Amino acid sequence: MRFAVVSGMSGAGKSTTLKMLEDFGYYCVDNLPVPLIPMFYELLLAPGSEIEKAAIGVDVRTSNNFSELTDILKSMRGRGLDYEVVFLESEDSILIKRYKETRRAHPLAGNDRVDSGIAKEREMLSEIKKDADYIIDTSKLLTRELRAELEKIFVNNENYKNLFISIISFGFKYGIPQDADLVFDVRFLPNPFYLDELRPKSGNDKEVRDYVLGFKEAGEFLDKLEDMVNFLLPNYILEGKNQLVIAIGCTGGKHRSVTLANAFFDRISKNTEYGFRKDHRDIQRG
Repeated sequence: MRFAVVSGMSGAGKSTTLKMLEDFGYYCVDNLPVPLIPMFYELLLAPGSEIEKAAIGVDVRTSNNFSELTDILKSMRGRGLDYEVVFLESEDSILIKRYKETRRAHPLAGNDRVDSGIAKEREMLSEIKKDADYIIDTSKLLTRELRAELEKIFVNNENYKNLFISIISFGFKYGIPQDADLVFDVRFLPNPFYLDELRPKSGNDKEVRDYVLGFKEAGEFLDKLEDMVNFLLPNYILEGKNQLVIAIGCTGGKHRSVTLANAFFDRISKNTEYGFRKDHRDIQRG
């Protein structure tokens, strides 16, 4: 029996996650009262049951007994009833935006503002998040990317990476990415834009790549960046960070930043402890 407990912040994608797990062949139940979880699990194990995969959604709508959740789950594990906890996370600003778009009230806000409900919910969920096997931050995930992450865990049985690193190239003249955690300026390198044969190309082309990486300063920059990021990653994890956005910028976001973002991605993504994605935000504009 594979049994998943899906919890997390309201508006972070719990309902969507349950629907996806259903697509993967899981028998899903949403908002099951906390005291009934062990009974439900044991029913699935009863002789004649044909259900081999199940998932339940648990959130603050069951606030009357939500505080019991951690103790009940621990007692289940002590009785040999194993499970996995998936925690859906999202940034406050994203959650507030989602609530405004749907015009729904936060279940804990009452007559207060949405952000007060979010703060209360974070406090209530702190214990279950601490014990989670998988923390998925949906702040910057598209629906198809969330599905891909769940598929890795529940279909392909791959080791999930609780820290997901995004490496983004951008052009300073279009603004620094708002979600960037670390920003690096590579305008100290000669600009291929001023070479007629390289101007129409991008950092994805070999000619531009060879030109930019031909300067020893580019290699030194990558060495120092890799060393610093490798130092930071385990410390970010200790602080509970599960999303890191590294932005590398040049003037237009087409040549130098793309080249170095690609080169850095090739280096850092060899570390199998973390998940990685790459995006060239302004490559079509530079």
